[in-house]
Amino acid sequence: MRNLTVNGERLWASLMELARIGATAKGGVCRLAASDLDGEARRLFIRWCEEAGCTVSVDHIGNIFARRPGRNPDLPPVMTGSHLDTQPTGGRFDGAYGVLAGLELVRTLNDIGYETEAPVEIVAWTNEEGSRFSPAMVGSGAFTGVFALEAALATPDNTAPALTLGAELDRIGFAGPAPVGGRAVAAYFEAHIEQGPILEAAGLPIGIVTGAQGQRWYEITVTGQEAHAGPTPMPRRRDALVGAARMIDAVNKIGHAHAPFACATVGFVEVSPNSRNTIPGRVFLTVDFRHPEDAVLTMMDRELRKACAAAAATQSLEVEVKEFWYFPPTPFEPRLVGKVRAAAAAQGYPHQDIVSGAGHDAVYMARVAPTAMIFVPCVGGISHNEIEDAKPDDLTAGGNVLLNAVLDAADAQNRLGGC
Repeated sequence: MRNLTVNGERLWASLMELARIGATAKGGVCRLAASDLDGEARRLFIRWCEEAGCTVSVDHIGNIFARRPGRNPDLPPVMTGSHLDTQPTGGRFDGAYGVLAGLELVRTLNDIGYETEAPVEIVAWTNEEGSRFSPAMVGSGAFTGVFALEAALATPDNTAPALTLGAELDRIGFAGPAPVGGRAVAAYFEAHIEQGPILEAAGLPIGIVTGAQGQRWYEITVTGQEAHAGPTPMPRRRDALVGAARMIDAVNKIGHAHAPFACATVGFVEVSPNSRNTIPGRVFLTVDFRHPEDAVLTMMDRELRKACAAAAATQSLEVEVKEFWYFPPTPFEPRLVGKVRAAAAAQGYPHQDIVSGAGHDAVYMARVAPTAMIFVPCVGGISHNEIEDAKPDDLTAGGNVLLNAVLDAADAQNRLGGC
């Protein structure tokens, strides 16, 4: 295993320059998918990649691929990357770190004149966050065949349904000509901030990600009857918000019941008519369940449906529970995980195995290529927040591990006929 290092100061400077695009007053970033700011960030990334000697292509769903050639152009590439879009009140590192760590990897190889056997590609995936266009991870999902391309392009804006992902990509100039997917990838690596507190609490700079939790997302519609808040007696009310509140409490209890690994969240609630002197007649809410075991997710699903039915009955309400998105727990490829572990050991970084609590593009890439992830700590375990932060030394450590793991995979194809 090699022991090469990236230029951490250059990586940090690039992250800070990118973070100025969509910068918020509280120090975060708002750069929604397929927005004008997303387009500006994409153009900056492409310029940097071309300056580093990469050939850049963009596919129909807007995924950007920057290829550094290898000695053997017939070999499939070793790919690394993440995403450039953010949450509305997002941070400077979620996604952007993985993309720019890949760029720094290429810059470092250029500095030392190193030629890999296989090509190396940096990828910036479209709409990973799923904040403006739901569900999440649409670009990598289309690339891997999880989503049909036409359906992905037709994904509506969550707040302006007349706008679609495809039309907005075309508007900002990123409905590219390249076909989506259908090509071999030798290996995929993704570096990312942990987005949780485990590594920081343990005082460790590197997490070896062995897999990702499964997720179930739901959309729940609770229907009662609007009525005047004054003349309507309490026993005669069909208050949709009261029923929804009981469902929200049940979601929280389900999460606690399956501790320590379960997570259960209601992240969006819409009340209609949302008037102070009218009893709510309709409530729409979302539920996010996560767990590393599929059997437990199935149990949580049953408990949710039972709790919603019971809560609706207390107010004579109607309730519809719709599963909106699901993917099972995803183990990453043991040999590739081993390369990450070996790279961390070669650098002398203390580390631990960790399961990702968040979804990442790596989850879908694991369906078509050997895949592994590298986590670095984030301050306070906070992410999807404008105060999201990470220490330069930890970001550099993750870049060093990524560099050496990618090199091992890119050169292993010649030695072993595969990675």
